[in-house]
Amino acid sequence: MTEVHQAITAHLQKQHAILKKFAELEQEREHYIEEAVMLCRNGQPFTVEKINAATKKMNELAKQGVVPARKYVTVEMVKEYVERSKK
Repeated sequence: MTEVHQAITAHLQKQHAILKKFAELEQEREHYIEEAVMLCRNGQPFTVEKINAATKKMNELAKQGVVPARKYVTVEMVKEYVERSKK
């Protein structure tokens, strides 16, 4: 019985670690999205490399089935968002 309890505890700890890392990456990704949107609104050059680097890490975690995958962001997506938000 103790072995089962230990296995369940280890499994839950692993899932918790995945959720925690995912939340950290989500926050990082959102920061980079906000940064890109601000630069775009100000007519300054921007990239989506940092956004998609965080997205890639998130999608690696998603392969384990605990968290959802995220879409990669394109420069065009940021520009479209900025244009829609102006209206």
